[in-house]
Amino acid sequence: MQVSRLFLRGFRNYEDSETELDSGINVITGQNAQGKTNMLEAVYMLTCGRSFRTRFDKELIGFGRDAAEIRAELYSGDREQKLSIILRRGVKKQISLNGVKKSPGELSESLRAVLFCPDDLNIIREGPAARRRLMDMAISQLRPGYVRLLADFNRLYENKTRILRDYRDNLSMLDTLDEFSDGICRVSAAIIRYRASFARRLAGAAGEIHREFSGSDEVLNITYKTVGTISDAEAPTAEIYEHLCEHQRTHRAVELASGTCLCGAHKDDLEIEINGASARSFASQGQTRTAALSIKLAEREICLAETGEYPVLLLDDVLSELDARRQEFVLNRIGGGQTLITCCEDEQIAKRTGGRVIVIHGGTIVK
Repeated sequence: MQVSRLFLRGFRNYEDSETELDSGINVITGQNAQGKTNMLEAVYMLTCGRSFRTRFDKELIGFGRDAAEIRAELYSGDREQKLSIILRRGVKKQISLNGVKKSPGELSESLRAVLFCPDDLNIIREGPAARRRLMDMAISQLRPGYVRLLADFNRLYENKTRILRDYRDNLSMLDTLDEFSDGICRVSAAIIRYRASFARRLAGAAGEIHREFSGSDEVLNITYKTVGTISDAEAPTAEIYEHLCEHQRTHRAVELASGTCLCGAHKDDLEIEINGASARSFASQGQTRTAALSIKLAEREICLAETGEYPVLLLDDVLSELDARRQEFVLNRIGGGQTLITCCEDEQIAKRTGGRVIVIHGGTIVK
C-alpha cells in the first residue's frame, strides 16, 4: 500500500507541483513554513477525505484560489489506482477513485495511513477527548462501518444534550428523552466493544515497542476505561447495552438536574501509565514523546496484522527532542512499508535511512 505519485494544485501553498514517491522512506526537507507538513496533510486526506489540522475544507484552498486539487497514483490491493480530491469554495468536495465517485468513509479501503505530528503529544498530555480521537481515527480505517456509528452517536448525543439543557423552558421536550437515551445506549454498546478490542491490542503492541524504545528502563501500560457498570467491555454488544441501560436508569435524575449527558461512549478514556505512574501527570517531555511514538508505531503494527499491508507512515518533526539512541530506534523501526518523514536536516537522515530526498521551497518541489 503506497502512494507512487502525488500532484498538488492550489492546495495550501502549493501552486502546481508533482513528485514521485519511493516505496520505502521519503525524506521531505526544507526550511520552516515551506510546505513540508502540507504535503503530509495532502497524503493524509487521501485516506479519509479530511485534514488532521482543520475541520474546514476552505482553509485548505490556497490564498486567492477558488479551488484545490489533490491527485495521486496509488498501488493498493495488488493493482495501480488513481485517486482525486477536488475542493471548491462553497461546494461539497468531490472524491473519485478510478473515475468512480466515492465518499470519505470509503477511502480507507484503498489507502490507510498512520500519522505522528507534534499535536499527538496531546494523547499523553491532554484530557480523554484526545485519546478517544486516537481510537476513533485508527478504528475508522480498519472498520468502515465504525464511521457511521460515530455519526449516529454524535447526532443522538447532540439531541439529548439539547433536551437536557432546554427542557425547563419547554417540558414537552422530555417526551423524547428516553428515546434518545436508549439510542445512545445502543450505539455506545457497539462503539465501546470496538474501542475495547482495539485498546487491548494497542496495549500489547505499544508496551513491547516502548520497552525496546526506552532500553527496557520503562514499562508502558494502557488500560481502557468506560462506564462503571460495564465489567467486560468486550462482551457481546447486547450485554454491554444492558449494562449501559442500567447506568442510564440510575443516573437519569442526575442528568435532569445537571443538564448533562452522563451515560455513553463519550465517557471513555485510555489510562496511560509509565512505571505505574500516570503519564499525563508525571511524564517528562522525553517520556511523553517516547510514549506517544510507541503508541503510533503500535497502531501501524495493528494495521499490518489486520490487513496484511503496512499503512503509509507519516512522520512530522518526529526526531526533534529525541537523543541519538532513540532516533536510531525510530529510523530502524520504520522500514517495511512506505514512510514520509519531514525534517530540516536532509543529508543526515537521508544517509542514515537511504531514503529518497524531496526538497520543498515556497510550496514548490525543487528536488
